[in-house]
Amino acid sequence: MIRYKRKRSFKLPPPAFLSVLYFTLIIIGMVLLKLPFSTTHPITLMEAFFTSTSAVTVTGLVLVDTGTTFTVFGQIVIMILIQLGGLGLMTFAALLLLSLGISIGMPQQVMLREDLNQTSINNLRTLVQAIVKIALICETVGVIILATVFVPDFGWSRGLWHSLFHTVSAFNNAGFALWPDSLSAWVGNPVINLAIPAMFIIGGLGFIVIGDIAQKRQWQTLTLHTKLMLVGTLAFTAWGFLGFAFLEWNNPGTLGALANPWDKLLASWFQSVTTRTAGFNTVEIGEIHDSSTLLMISLMLVGGGSTSTAGGIKVTTVIVLLLATIAFFKRNSTLHAFGRSIGLDQVLKVLALTTVSVLTVMTALFLISISHDGNFVDLSFEVASAFGTVGLTRGATTELDTLGRVIVLFLMFLGRVGPLTLGFFLASHSKPRVRYPAGQVYLG
Repeated sequence: MIRYKRKRSFKLPPPAFLSVLYFTLIIIGMVLLKLPFSTTHPITLMEAFFTSTSAVTVTGLVLVDTGTTFTVFGQIVIMILIQLGGLGLMTFAALLLLSLGISIGMPQQVMLREDLNQTSINNLRTLVQAIVKIALICETVGVIILATVFVPDFGWSRGLWHSLFHTVSAFNNAGFALWPDSLSAWVGNPVINLAIPAMFIIGGLGFIVIGDIAQKRQWQTLTLHTKLMLVGTLAFTAWGFLGFAFLEWNNPGTLGALANPWDKLLASWFQSVTTRTAGFNTVEIGEIHDSSTLLMISLMLVGGGSTSTAGGIKVTTVIVLLLATIAFFKRNSTLHAFGRSIGLDQVLKVLALTTVSVLTVMTALFLISISHDGNFVDLSFEVASAFGTVGLTRGATTELDTLGRVIVLFLMFLGRVGPLTLGFFLASHSKPRVRYPAGQVYLG
């Protein structure tokens, strides 16, 4: 009797499969942006690929000006790429299946869990519906508010298009703008300085936080994650606002050029909240002091919240690191916050994420400094902006050679899908088969 061995089917783990999906979307976007009717003049394949990658990873770094290089069709392609990349491909796939009445299978739920950075598949259907609902409401309101500024300036058709494009870009924390100087023309406009930041703050808080607030509406009943995100966001925003205002108040290249103190405060506020992941700017970033540059680098690396459109190592990661440090000096064996404890496994995850992020950023900066003999501070700024999927630039990206641009591309892609892959391994539990005796390691 002849027995045939069953061939093992090759299955990609969920994070790898999601990475392939995102990369496929980038390739599709590159092809569409390379079409003759997508641009006002021919662009290179690298420029199309770079723009598509930046849009899908909701970064905002560009090699060509979005408003003058791309036609309305090309801008629509970029906007769709931003929306798909910001909210997550699996979110749209799950929404389509749910709308058709098709149940989501276990493999799809696992991939959706990874795409939404969740540790459980419970209530994924509710989370997906909440994400889409929140996005539609926020973006609709955003278009209406921005139209009050852009329609009087550009007319109905162009004004509404600008309102829609910048609303999608802001809510998804992409930072794409249709003007070479971003939003600098409205540095003192209160509507722009309040509406745009409100959108990327909501998008950066995370859909779980927004849903938790909408459901409970009382501080006492909010989850620990929501409380940490709100407190952390407020603290980092205040730190960035006060720091930028103090460092740049008399700088003639930035705040010093504004005669009205109110405009200076608005510009400081805008730069504080946009730095953590949004990528818009109302002052010339290339003119800021080195001290302000370092401040913005730190904020870009922190980023926004989990299950959000933001990048970075996330606010809660930094908070847990600080709590662990405080617990160490207080000789506490456990971490406490708002009457809740944080387990050791969470601390280990945070340490792993931070270590990988630091090593990635340092390696990328080392390689770019070899291929490009430029200002080290500017290169550090670009690397942090790419990894944090922020999009702010001091002009170094356009001056990089091919190797430098490839490294930036890799950082943008890793900043968007890298945490998914790392989260997959951190969520996998395995009990050790052999226990070893404890050893002594001298630290510090």
